[in-house]
Amino acid sequence: MIYEKILRPLLFKTTDAEFIHGVAAFVLQHSPVLPLLAPWLRADAAPVKLWGLTFRNRLGLAAGFDKEATLVKAFWRLGFGHTEIGTVTRHAQPGNPKPRVFRCPSAAGLVNRMGFPNSGADVIAARLTRLRRAWSQPDYPIGINLGKSKVTELAGAAGDYLYSFKKLHAVGDYFVVNVSSPNTPGLRDLQSVAALRPILSALQTVNRELGEKPLLLKIAPDLNYADIAEILSLTAEQGLHGIVATNTTLDHSAITLTETGGLSGAPVRQKSTAIIKFIARETGGRLPIIGVGGVFTRADLQEKLDAGASLVQLYTGFIYRGPFTVRKVLNG
Repeated sequence: MIYEKILRPLLFKTTDAEFIHGVAAFVLQHSPVLPLLAPWLRADAAPVKLWGLTFRNRLGLAAGFDKEATLVKAFWRLGFGHTEIGTVTRHAQPGNPKPRVFRCPSAAGLVNRMGFPNSGADVIAARLTRLRRAWSQPDYPIGINLGKSKVTELAGAAGDYLYSFKKLHAVGDYFVVNVSSPNTPGLRDLQSVAALRPILSALQTVNRELGEKPLLLKIAPDLNYADIAEILSLTAEQGLHGIVATNTTLDHSAITLTETGGLSGAPVRQKSTAIIKFIARETGGRLPIIGVGGVFTRADLQEKLDAGASLVQLYTGFIYRGPFTVRKVLNG
Protein backbone atom coordinates (compact mmCIF):
# COMPACT_ATOMS: atom_id res chain seq x y z
CA MET A 1 0.00 0.00 0.00
CA ILE A 2 2.88 2.39 0.76
CA TYR A 3 4.25 1.90 -2.74
CA GLU A 4 0.91 2.30 -4.52
CA LYS A 5 -0.36 5.19 -2.40
CA ILE A 6 2.83 7.19 -1.80
CA LEU A 7 5.91 6.04 -3.74
CA ARG A 8 4.32 5.37 -7.11
CA PRO A 9 2.61 8.78 -7.37
CA LEU A 10 5.95 10.42 -6.57
CA LEU A 11 7.85 8.30 -9.10
CA PHE A 12 5.23 8.89 -11.78
CA LYS A 13 5.69 12.66 -11.41
CA THR A 14 8.93 12.17 -13.31
CA THR A 15 7.91 11.99 -16.94
CA ASP A 16 11.06 10.14 -18.01
CA ALA A 17 9.79 6.61 -17.32
CA GLU A 18 12.97 4.96 -18.57
CA PHE A 19 15.09 6.98 -16.13
CA ILE A 20 12.92 5.80 -13.23
CA HIS A 21 13.21 2.26 -14.54
CA GLY A 22 16.99 2.62 -14.41
CA VAL A 23 16.87 3.95 -10.86
CA ALA A 24 14.65 1.07 -9.79
CA ALA A 25 16.99 -1.43 -11.44
CA PHE A 26 19.99 0.08 -9.64
CA VAL A 27 18.20 -0.11 -6.28
CA LEU A 28 17.15 -3.71 -6.90
CA GLN A 29 20.68 -4.69 -7.84
CA HIS A 30 22.56 -2.88 -5.06
CA SER A 31 20.21 -2.34 -2.12
CA PRO A 32 21.41 -4.06 1.09
CA VAL A 33 17.80 -4.07 2.30
CA LEU A 34 16.35 -6.38 -0.35
CA PRO A 35 18.12 -9.56 0.92
CA LEU A 36 16.75 -8.83 4.39
CA LEU A 37 13.21 -8.36 3.07
CA ALA A 38 13.28 -11.48 0.88
CA PRO A 39 11.56 -13.82 3.39
CA TRP A 40 8.59 -11.42 3.61
CA LEU A 41 8.37 -10.90 -0.14
CA ARG A 42 7.92 -14.53 -1.07
CA ALA A 43 4.51 -16.05 -1.54
CA ASP A 44 3.01 -19.21 -0.13
CA ALA A 45 2.62 -21.18 -3.36
CA ALA A 46 3.11 -24.74 -4.57
CA PRO A 47 5.96 -25.54 -6.96
CA VAL A 48 5.24 -26.47 -10.58
CA LYS A 49 7.08 -28.97 -12.79
CA LEU A 50 7.22 -28.26 -16.51
CA TRP A 51 9.69 -29.36 -19.23
CA GLY A 52 11.65 -31.21 -16.58
CA LEU A 53 12.21 -27.93 -14.72
CA THR A 54 10.93 -26.98 -11.28
CA PHE A 55 9.34 -23.56 -10.80
CA ARG A 56 8.78 -22.58 -7.17
CA ASN A 57 5.53 -20.89 -8.21
CA ARG A 58 3.60 -20.11 -11.39
CA LEU A 59 4.40 -16.39 -11.60
CA GLY A 60 7.44 -15.17 -13.49
CA LEU A 61 8.93 -11.92 -14.70
CA ALA A 62 8.36 -11.28 -18.41
CA ALA A 63 11.15 -10.32 -20.76
CA GLY A 64 11.86 -6.62 -21.06
CA PHE A 65 12.66 -5.59 -17.50
CA ASP A 66 16.00 -7.36 -17.08
CA LYS A 67 17.46 -6.82 -20.54
CA GLU A 68 21.07 -7.28 -19.42
CA ALA A 69 20.73 -10.24 -17.01
CA THR A 70 21.90 -8.12 -14.08
CA LEU A 71 18.78 -8.51 -11.90
CA VAL A 72 18.26 -12.28 -11.80
CA LYS A 73 19.04 -12.57 -8.09
CA ALA A 74 16.98 -9.49 -7.26
CA PHE A 75 13.83 -10.92 -8.81
CA TRP A 76 14.44 -14.24 -7.06
CA ARG A 77 14.47 -12.29 -3.78
CA LEU A 78 11.24 -10.58 -4.80
CA GLY A 79 9.61 -14.01 -4.92
CA PHE A 80 9.19 -14.68 -8.62
CA GLY A 81 9.09 -18.30 -9.76
CA HIS A 82 11.26 -17.65 -12.79
CA THR A 83 12.71 -14.78 -14.77
CA GLU A 84 13.01 -14.29 -18.51
CA ILE A 85 15.92 -12.07 -19.44
CA GLY A 86 16.37 -10.07 -22.62
CA THR A 87 15.45 -9.54 -25.30
CA VAL A 88 18.99 -10.54 -26.35
CA THR A 89 20.24 -9.99 -29.90
CA ARG A 90 23.36 -11.25 -31.65
CA HIS A 91 24.80 -7.74 -31.98
CA ALA A 92 24.96 -5.14 -29.24
CA GLN A 93 22.57 -2.31 -30.04
CA PRO A 94 21.37 0.90 -28.37
CA GLY A 95 17.72 0.52 -29.28
CA ASN A 96 15.47 3.24 -30.59
CA PRO A 97 15.93 6.97 -29.86
CA LYS A 98 14.72 8.29 -26.51
CA PRO A 99 12.17 8.99 -25.12
CA ARG A 100 10.75 5.52 -25.76
CA VAL A 101 8.76 4.52 -22.66
CA PHE A 102 5.46 6.18 -21.73
CA ARG A 103 3.03 5.52 -18.90
CA CYS A 104 -0.76 5.44 -19.26
CA PRO A 105 -1.90 5.60 -15.59
CA SER A 106 -5.58 6.07 -16.35
CA ALA A 107 -5.58 2.74 -18.19
CA ALA A 108 -2.90 0.98 -16.08
CA GLY A 109 -0.85 0.61 -19.23
CA LEU A 110 2.61 1.25 -20.61
CA VAL A 111 3.71 2.09 -24.14
CA ASN A 112 7.27 1.30 -25.18
CA ARG A 113 9.25 1.42 -28.38
CA MET A 114 12.57 0.33 -26.88
CA GLY A 115 13.83 -1.64 -29.87
CA PHE A 116 15.78 -4.35 -28.00
CA PRO A 117 18.62 -2.31 -26.40
CA ASN A 118 21.16 -4.79 -25.01
CA SER A 119 24.87 -5.59 -24.87
CA GLY A 120 24.63 -8.50 -27.30
CA ALA A 121 24.76 -12.27 -26.96
CA ASP A 122 28.50 -12.52 -26.29
CA VAL A 123 28.48 -10.14 -23.32
CA ILE A 124 25.28 -11.52 -21.81
CA ALA A 125 26.46 -15.12 -22.20
CA ALA A 126 29.63 -14.26 -20.28
CA ARG A 127 27.61 -12.50 -17.58
CA LEU A 128 25.27 -15.46 -17.13
CA THR A 129 28.20 -17.86 -17.07
CA ARG A 130 29.67 -15.94 -14.14
CA LEU A 131 26.29 -15.90 -12.41
CA ARG A 132 25.82 -19.65 -12.85
CA ARG A 133 29.23 -20.34 -11.35
CA ALA A 134 28.62 -18.18 -8.30
CA TRP A 135 24.89 -18.69 -7.68
CA SER A 136 22.22 -21.22 -8.49
CA GLN A 137 18.65 -21.87 -7.46
CA PRO A 138 17.36 -25.16 -8.90
CA ASP A 139 13.70 -24.12 -8.55
CA TYR A 140 14.20 -20.75 -10.27
CA PRO A 141 14.63 -21.26 -14.02
CA ILE A 142 16.22 -18.54 -16.13
CA GLY A 143 14.61 -18.09 -19.51
CA ILE A 144 16.27 -16.21 -22.37
CA ASN A 145 14.27 -14.21 -24.87
CA LEU A 146 15.96 -14.04 -28.29
CA GLY A 147 15.41 -11.30 -30.86
CA LYS A 148 16.73 -10.30 -34.26
CA SER A 149 19.38 -7.59 -34.44
CA LYS A 150 18.15 -4.43 -36.14
CA VAL A 151 21.16 -4.41 -38.51
CA THR A 152 20.37 -7.92 -39.74
CA GLU A 153 18.17 -8.16 -42.82
CA LEU A 154 15.08 -10.34 -42.57
CA ALA A 155 16.65 -12.81 -45.00
CA GLY A 156 19.46 -13.38 -42.49
CA ALA A 157 17.23 -13.72 -39.44
CA ALA A 158 17.76 -17.48 -39.00
CA GLY A 159 21.52 -17.06 -38.73
CA ASP A 160 21.13 -14.17 -36.32
CA TYR A 161 18.88 -16.12 -33.95
CA LEU A 162 21.08 -19.19 -34.31
CA TYR A 163 24.24 -17.35 -33.27
CA SER A 164 22.62 -16.08 -30.07
CA PHE A 165 21.07 -19.45 -29.31
CA LYS A 166 24.38 -21.30 -29.63
CA LYS A 167 26.17 -18.70 -27.52
CA LEU A 168 23.56 -18.79 -24.74
CA HIS A 169 22.42 -22.42 -24.85
CA ALA A 170 24.54 -23.56 -21.91
CA VAL A 171 23.39 -20.78 -19.57
CA GLY A 172 19.62 -20.71 -20.18
CA ASP A 173 16.99 -23.10 -18.84
CA TYR A 174 14.50 -22.32 -21.59
CA PHE A 175 14.48 -20.08 -24.67
CA VAL A 176 11.86 -17.92 -26.35
CA VAL A 177 11.99 -16.90 -30.00
CA ASN A 178 10.66 -13.36 -30.16
CA VAL A 179 9.29 -12.49 -33.59
CA SER A 180 6.43 -10.42 -32.22
CA SER A 181 7.83 -7.16 -30.87
CA PRO A 182 6.39 -4.21 -32.81
CA ASN A 183 9.47 -2.07 -32.23
CA THR A 184 12.01 -3.60 -34.61
CA PRO A 185 11.20 -2.78 -38.25
CA GLY A 186 9.85 -5.81 -40.11
CA LEU A 187 10.19 -8.21 -37.17
CA ARG A 188 6.52 -9.18 -37.10
CA ASP A 189 6.80 -10.26 -40.73
CA LEU A 190 8.72 -13.24 -39.36
CA GLN A 191 5.49 -14.56 -37.84
CA SER A 192 4.43 -15.85 -41.25
CA VAL A 193 4.87 -19.60 -41.54
CA ALA A 194 7.11 -19.26 -44.60
CA ALA A 195 9.49 -16.93 -42.76
CA LEU A 196 9.29 -18.71 -39.42
CA ARG A 197 9.89 -22.30 -40.57
CA PRO A 198 13.61 -21.90 -41.45
CA ILE A 199 14.27 -20.08 -38.18
CA LEU A 200 12.63 -22.71 -35.99
CA SER A 201 14.07 -25.58 -38.01
CA ALA A 202 17.62 -24.26 -37.65
CA LEU A 203 17.19 -23.65 -33.93
CA GLN A 204 15.69 -27.07 -33.24
CA THR A 205 18.40 -28.86 -35.21
CA VAL A 206 21.10 -27.24 -33.10
CA ASN A 207 19.01 -27.61 -29.95
CA ARG A 208 18.94 -31.39 -30.36
CA GLU A 209 22.65 -31.50 -31.12
CA LEU A 210 23.56 -29.52 -27.99
CA GLY A 211 21.12 -31.29 -25.66
CA GLU A 212 17.52 -30.27 -26.08
CA LYS A 213 16.19 -27.44 -23.96
CA PRO A 214 12.66 -26.03 -24.00
CA LEU A 215 12.20 -23.76 -27.03
CA LEU A 216 9.12 -21.56 -27.18
CA LEU A 217 7.67 -18.99 -29.54
CA LYS A 218 6.30 -15.60 -28.44
CA ILE A 219 3.43 -14.29 -30.54
CA ALA A 220 1.66 -10.97 -30.91
CA PRO A 221 -1.87 -10.31 -29.64
CA ASP A 222 -2.72 -8.68 -32.96
CA LEU A 223 -2.65 -11.89 -35.03
CA ASN A 224 -5.94 -13.26 -36.30
CA TYR A 225 -6.93 -16.74 -35.21
CA ALA A 226 -6.36 -18.26 -38.65
CA ASP A 227 -2.72 -17.12 -38.53
CA ILE A 228 -2.35 -18.42 -34.98
CA ALA A 229 -3.72 -21.80 -36.07
CA GLU A 230 -1.09 -21.96 -38.83
CA ILE A 231 1.64 -21.08 -36.34
CA LEU A 232 0.43 -23.82 -34.00
CA SER A 233 0.67 -26.35 -36.83
CA LEU A 234 4.23 -25.19 -37.44
CA THR A 235 5.19 -25.47 -33.77
CA ALA A 236 3.91 -29.05 -33.78
CA GLU A 237 5.82 -29.80 -36.98
CA GLN A 238 9.04 -28.40 -35.51
CA GLY A 239 8.57 -29.94 -32.06
CA LEU A 240 8.50 -26.68 -30.13
CA HIS A 241 7.84 -26.92 -26.42
CA GLY A 242 5.36 -24.07 -25.91
CA ILE A 243 3.96 -20.67 -26.76
CA VAL A 244 4.31 -17.35 -24.92
CA ALA A 245 1.05 -15.44 -25.37
CA THR A 246 1.29 -12.57 -25.80
CA ASN A 247 3.59 -9.67 -26.60
CA THR A 248 2.49 -6.02 -26.57
CA THR A 249 -0.30 -4.75 -28.83
CA LEU A 250 -0.40 -2.05 -31.48
CA ASP A 251 -4.09 -1.50 -30.72
CA HIS A 252 -4.16 1.78 -28.77
CA SER A 253 -7.94 2.21 -28.79
CA ALA A 254 -8.08 1.86 -24.99
CA ILE A 255 -5.78 4.84 -24.34
CA THR A 256 -5.56 8.50 -25.30
CA LEU A 257 -1.76 8.59 -25.50
CA THR A 258 -0.61 9.24 -29.06
CA GLU A 259 2.92 7.84 -28.76
CA THR A 260 3.76 4.90 -31.02
CA GLY A 261 4.96 1.56 -29.71
CA GLY A 262 3.70 -1.60 -28.07
CA LEU A 263 1.03 -1.25 -25.39
CA SER A 264 1.19 -3.52 -22.33
CA GLY A 265 -0.71 -3.77 -19.08
CA ALA A 266 -4.42 -3.83 -18.38
CA PRO A 267 -5.54 -2.89 -21.93
CA VAL A 268 -4.11 -6.13 -23.35
CA ARG A 269 -5.45 -8.47 -20.63
CA GLN A 270 -8.62 -9.69 -22.32
CA LYS A 271 -7.02 -10.04 -25.73
CA SER A 272 -4.14 -12.14 -24.42
CA THR A 273 -6.47 -14.32 -22.35
CA ALA A 274 -8.68 -14.97 -25.39
CA ILE A 275 -5.63 -16.07 -27.40
CA ILE A 276 -4.49 -18.36 -24.58
CA LYS A 277 -7.94 -19.94 -24.55
CA PHE A 278 -7.84 -20.40 -28.33
CA ILE A 279 -4.38 -22.03 -28.23
CA ALA A 280 -5.42 -24.37 -25.43
CA ARG A 281 -8.53 -25.40 -27.35
CA GLU A 282 -6.69 -25.86 -30.66
CA THR A 283 -3.98 -28.02 -29.08
CA GLY A 284 -6.22 -29.94 -26.72
CA GLY A 285 -4.34 -28.45 -23.80
CA ARG A 286 -1.22 -30.41 -24.75
CA LEU A 287 1.01 -27.44 -25.63
CA PRO A 288 2.29 -25.54 -22.58
CA ILE A 289 1.48 -21.83 -22.62
CA ILE A 290 3.10 -18.99 -20.71
CA GLY A 291 0.38 -16.38 -20.35
CA VAL A 292 1.38 -12.70 -20.40
CA GLY A 293 -0.64 -9.52 -20.51
CA GLY A 294 -2.40 -7.39 -17.95
CA VAL A 295 -1.71 -9.40 -14.79
CA PHE A 296 -2.12 -7.19 -11.71
CA THR A 297 -4.17 -9.28 -9.27
CA ARG A 298 -4.89 -12.80 -8.11
CA ALA A 299 -8.01 -12.75 -10.30
CA ASP A 300 -5.94 -11.80 -13.36
CA LEU A 301 -3.56 -14.67 -12.66
CA GLN A 302 -6.40 -17.14 -12.22
CA GLU A 303 -8.03 -15.94 -15.43
CA LYS A 304 -4.89 -16.86 -17.39
CA LEU A 305 -4.62 -20.25 -15.66
CA ASP A 306 -8.29 -21.02 -16.25
CA ALA A 307 -7.84 -20.13 -19.92
CA GLY A 308 -5.12 -22.77 -20.22
CA ALA A 309 -1.80 -21.20 -19.22
CA SER A 310 0.70 -23.38 -17.36
CA LEU A 311 2.77 -20.41 -16.18
CA VAL A 312 2.04 -16.69 -16.04
CA GLN A 313 4.31 -13.67 -16.38
CA LEU A 314 3.98 -9.98 -15.65
CA TYR A 315 5.96 -6.81 -16.22
CA THR A 316 3.70 -3.76 -16.22
CA GLY A 317 1.92 -5.09 -13.13
CA PHE A 318 5.21 -4.97 -11.24
CA ILE A 319 5.72 -1.32 -12.20
CA TYR A 320 2.26 -0.40 -10.97
CA ARG A 321 2.10 -2.59 -7.84
CA GLY A 322 5.67 -2.52 -6.54
CA PRO A 323 7.99 -4.87 -4.63
CA PHE A 324 5.24 -6.92 -2.97
CA THR A 325 3.64 -7.75 -6.32
CA VAL A 326 4.37 -11.49 -6.20
CA ARG A 327 2.76 -11.95 -2.79
CA LYS A 328 -0.19 -9.78 -3.79
CA VAL A 329 -0.81 -11.71 -6.99
CA LEU A 330 -0.19 -15.23 -5.73
CA ASN A 331 -1.82 -14.93 -2.32
CA GLY A 332 -4.44 -12.26 -3.05
